[in-house]
Amino acid sequence: MADWTKSMEQSFEYYTVDPGTWKDVKLISTVKSCSITWDSDADTLGSATIDITESIGETYIRVYLVTVQNGVRERFPLGTYLVQTQSSKFDGMLNSASFDGYTPLIELKEKQPPLGYYTAKSGNIMDEAYLIVRNNARAPVVAASSEETLYQDFVANTDDTWVTYVSDLIANAKFYFDLDEMGRILFAPKQDTASLQPVWTYTDDNSSILYPDITFERDLYGIPNVVEVTYTDEHSYYTTRVVNDDPNSPISTVNRGREIPYRDTNPSFSGVPTQPMIEEYANQLLRDLSTIECTITYTHGYNPVRMFDCVRLNYTRSGLTDIKARVIRQTIKCETGASVEETAVFTQKLWR
Repeated sequence: MADWTKSMEQSFEYYTVDPGTWKDVKLISTVKSCSITWDSDADTLGSATIDITESIGETYIRVYLVTVQNGVRERFPLGTYLVQTQSSKFDGMLNSASFDGYTPLIELKEKQPPLGYYTAKSGNIMDEAYLIVRNNARAPVVAASSEETLYQDFVANTDDTWVTYVSDLIANAKFYFDLDEMGRILFAPKQDTASLQPVWTYTDDNSSILYPDITFERDLYGIPNVVEVTYTDEHSYYTTRVVNDDPNSPISTVNRGREIPYRDTNPSFSGVPTQPMIEEYANQLLRDLSTIECTITYTHGYNPVRMFDCVRLNYTRSGLTDIKARVIRQTIKCETGASVEETAVFTQKLWR
């Protein structure tokens, strides 16, 4: 495995892929540029743009990063995409074509379940999902093991595609779609970032692969610093008020100079509540409402970090120390330096 913190030679290779065997077929030597995007918010989890000086019709293309370090040559797949010619031009000497590339999940997005389709009650969720995907996409599918079953029939909406239907189906077993760089369709279990082990630590020391610019976003608008809870039934009436007046909290009444209240008049309890229970409920509610999701975007030289991986950020010059974050987006430039723009999210507690 290459040492990504040290110098190396880098180049890129592009191969057509046989959709039947899913193996590389032919080296494409006429690629001018390529950009790859992985995006957790996209139904198909990403896309690519590839410029080629020839028209090759519709085909799957697999992209590799090729490294040479200490005399050792290695290839690392970056993604596998179904491409179609969208535009072409002739500059007086050469023809060139621009291709939009789609992940193998595009085949699930293109097709819809039959009207009235459903997965029957008591069916094993992940077994059923595997069969649906295998029957509607040509890419290899990796099965996932789970004992979760459906408590009732799971019916497709009229506007569902196979990708949205299966996404909603596997969410009942706490799974989500994933892809590897070879284009295999995976099912990954949902996990809290706190429970994950970082696969890479980004630092700002002498061996850092981070570029200097970092963008940090957190939206504090509307986050309350006061919670009021009232509970009423036929026999009792309880109320309490919790105030965040901590000078170390950026959203406190002290630092904001004003109260931003949140009122809950319909709290839910199992059994008959007491005043201490109402107070604990209010404290916990304010703690929950004072936890926000932060977004950080940075650029680094290529490394094997993938979308959905957990990373640790120790970029002390920007004030980020021992931050565990989960990668939700990447853009890989297939050019000299193989830079990766990466976006990750983490939660931050602003009170207690």
